[in-house]
Amino acid sequence: MEFTTEPFDLDEAPAHAVVAREVIQAAELDAVDVGPFGNTAEGGADEVLTAVDGLLRQALASGATRVSLQVNVIGEDPR
Repeated sequence: MEFTTEPFDLDEAPAHAVVAREVIQAAELDAVDVGPFGNTAEGGADEVLTAVDGLLRQALASGATRVSLQVNVIGEDPR
C-alpha cells in the first residue's frame, strides 16, 4: 500500500501526518517505508486492511482533509 495525507505543510509535519505514520509503524506489517511525500507498507491482506482502517480513522480525526491511498495485491507466482 502507498498513502499520503493532506493538507501538506513543508515547514512542519502536520498532526494528521504524524498520526498516520505512527499507526502504520505500529501495525503488524512486513515492511514500512516512511518518506516526506509518500509512505509505503507491505504485509498480508488482513494486516494491511486493519492498518488502513486505523490509518483512515485516525488521520481524518487528526485533521486530514484528504487521504490518498493505493493498495496493490501481489499474488503468488502460479508456476
